[in-house]
Amino acid sequence: MKKLNRRQMLQTLSVAAACTFVPRHVLGQGAVPPSEKITVGGIGVGGIGHPQLRAARDAGFQIVALCDVDFKHASKTFQDHPDARQYRDFRELLDKEGDKIDAVYCGTPDHTHAIVSLAALRAKKHLCCVKPLTRTIEECRAVAKAAKEAGTATQVTMQPNTSEQACRIMELIYAGAIGNVKEVHAWSGRPVWPQGMVRYPGNTSPVPENLDWDMWLGPAEKIPFVDKWADDAQIPDMACANWGGKAVFHPFNFRGWTAFGTGSLGDMGCHRANLPYRMFGWKYPTRITASSTRMHSVAYPLGCVVAYDYPANERFGEIRLVWYDGGLKPPVPKCMGSAVLPAEGVLYVGDRGAMLNDQILDSEAAAKFADTPKTIERRGGVMPEWLEACKGGQPASANFEYAVPVTEFVLLGNLALLTGKPVEFDPVAMKVTNNPEADALVHQPYHNGWTL
Repeated sequence: MKKLNRRQMLQTLSVAAACTFVPRHVLGQGAVPPSEKITVGGIGVGGIGHPQLRAARDAGFQIVALCDVDFKHASKTFQDHPDARQYRDFRELLDKEGDKIDAVYCGTPDHTHAIVSLAALRAKKHLCCVKPLTRTIEECRAVAKAAKEAGTATQVTMQPNTSEQACRIMELIYAGAIGNVKEVHAWSGRPVWPQGMVRYPGNTSPVPENLDWDMWLGPAEKIPFVDKWADDAQIPDMACANWGGKAVFHPFNFRGWTAFGTGSLGDMGCHRANLPYRMFGWKYPTRITASSTRMHSVAYPLGCVVAYDYPANERFGEIRLVWYDGGLKPPVPKCMGSAVLPAEGVLYVGDRGAMLNDQILDSEAAAKFADTPKTIERRGGVMPEWLEACKGGQPASANFEYAVPVTEFVLLGNLALLTGKPVEFDPVAMKVTNNPEADALVHQPYHNGWTL
């Protein structure tokens, strides 16, 4: 008899779910009966992991194990899930939890997404990873390959392209509400952490007992721990806002450093690009160009503008997407008069009008298209979609196969930023063809004994 894989097993069992209780031990390792919840081990749970694991629990997952390199920072999440077993090293969680968990949530800083994701996928676990999926293109491809081999349900926590607003935007644009789309302008009020640094701080601090600094660094080059910026340092106040206080690296303020984060574009670009990628059927741009405030190798700039040119396909002509952050925004359309663009948003510009998010800016066109039928399926959001996929249903809308080009959207933009030169990328060869400096950053070294 042919052995069923996990998904086939779940689909077969779901037929009998209404009248049959199937204990977990009957099904064998890795299989989940429809009468039980999907069990999750959370890794990196002190930051965004706190609200996202709450959302996972609310969606119907059971959180049974938690791991974080800083137990003090993670304490609020531990309190939320008092029965979950606690770990400091994700490898120990995966080893000891083994057949006790069906799925893994990864909420670590960007530079450790790949090592956590690869370990989870090689253990054949379902996996949800915070955006961006990885910090480098090489990591992105390695994780995508592992996901395909694992055959498990995956999801990236990008702003859903299946929400009411996202689906309405698609329906209006597909109906021709603004004509042929020519440009997309997306912007964010990030950074809300320090950026624009010239170098690492010159001082060092004792590593607090609650933090495993070596595990936090993971595959990044080893540098001394620094707790806080000096009281007279202006750096924390340089960005648009500062949510992380005077912390230098941890917690939260890793994002502005090139060794650990992906900057404002990496933080918010996946959110803003997710819908356009689905709506327009995009894969890769033909060319990326960038300009920014002063750029230094150790940190992302205070603000930037990045332009992506996408080729025509069967349904849409050539479209340019322009990204703005650091307080920068596109010009206000004339039809908006003296109105001000919001702090975050997306502007779609066609040859017969424009839309700001899901609002048609021309009043006559808005009235004309108000009754456009709803034809696109709305779904429940990040965690409900992942749960459905874990139980053998429809794949999550930001599953890893879909998310690779969206992730590489932000990573390619950062290559243009870091080098100050245009980028033309061959996605099959995984090579920047016109910019040797950028091409060298596609593959970046691992340190401290870690490998892909």
